[in-house]
Amino acid sequence: MALRLLLLCLCWASSRALDLVPSDTKFEGIQGGKIALDCKFTTTPEDTGTLDIEWFLVAADTQKADQMIINYNREIFYQDIGPLKDRVHFVSSDPKEGDASIEIIDLKESDTGTYQCKVKKLPGFKIKKLPLTVYIRPASTRCFIEGKQEIGKDLSMKCGSKEGSMPLTYSWQKISGQEKLPATATSDPTGSVLSVKNASQEHSGTYKCTARNRVGTDECLVILRVVPTPNTAGIIAGAIIGTLLFIILLGLLIFCCCRKQKEKKYEKEIQHEIREDVAPPTSRNSTARSYIGSNHSSLGSLSPSNMDGYSKSRYNHVPSEEHERPPSTAPNFISPKVAGPNLSRMGAIPVMIPAQNKDGSIV
Repeated sequence: MALRLLLLCLCWASSRALDLVPSDTKFEGIQGGKIALDCKFTTTPEDTGTLDIEWFLVAADTQKADQMIINYNREIFYQDIGPLKDRVHFVSSDPKEGDASIEIIDLKESDTGTYQCKVKKLPGFKIKKLPLTVYIRPASTRCFIEGKQEIGKDLSMKCGSKEGSMPLTYSWQKISGQEKLPATATSDPTGSVLSVKNASQEHSGTYKCTARNRVGTDECLVILRVVPTPNTAGIIAGAIIGTLLFIILLGLLIFCCCRKQKEKKYEKEIQHEIREDVAPPTSRNSTARSYIGSNHSSLGSLSPSNMDGYSKSRYNHVPSEEHERPPSTAPNFISPKVAGPNLSRMGAIPVMIPAQNKDGSIV
């Protein structure tokens, strides 16, 4: 009986002790924003101890210790501690009024986790855990087209965000022309890829892709221009002809340059070449000999009948050839010192030499 009364007293005392106000709020924040984590409490006159409030970031690994992020004890605030230093503070300037809530500013995705609020005022003691999720809005969304934008071709319009918390979903919309997606267009499960079969010029226009998650949206635009298929055969033929013409012109240029170089080289060699078929110049001695020889031959051709008209006394002696030939090269003629009578006794035949001009011609 006494034990039962003791248990009843303890239950009655605990029901009147410190308690935390329940909250069904789902705490979700956006990166760069702020959020308040609710932790309100009530006390009773029986709670006579010193108020002590502690907030912890619960470690995901049970093998690691929880990290304290803020503390209030004996009316003193301890805020510059833990991983959220300078980004967390108490909502109330006087937590003794029953509000131990905190506010986190400049949220980061890494702030996602479970936070624990511990309020102690002996003999009262309560703990409350609050899960927090920080999301990132879609950002840096880019649209582009893959495939040839030609009539009858298949192409794909793609959309993707570089930033954003999952799950991300995408949707396409045509915002120009008929503002209606092509009938042959299909999208993948996420909606990020819009495939168009057998494209036509009616499909041309501006398309908008919207990326979204639970905390925000982002958009991008892409312009589709479907054009007729170009004449590929004509382009190829033109390219081949142009290439051949270029090769021909290049060959002609090289040929002309080589020919010019050969001509210059030939002219240079001709200037320094000594021709072997040209006779060397005649000397004075040979000229004199030929001159004397011609006179002798002309004298020898005279007959005795031609000599009758000339006076024998005019040619009593043979003219000297000292003036016609140098002594060193003169042949074995009779010395001019021999007198005419001596020559007659020696059997010489008198020869008449006709008169000559200075240039050697007969008068």
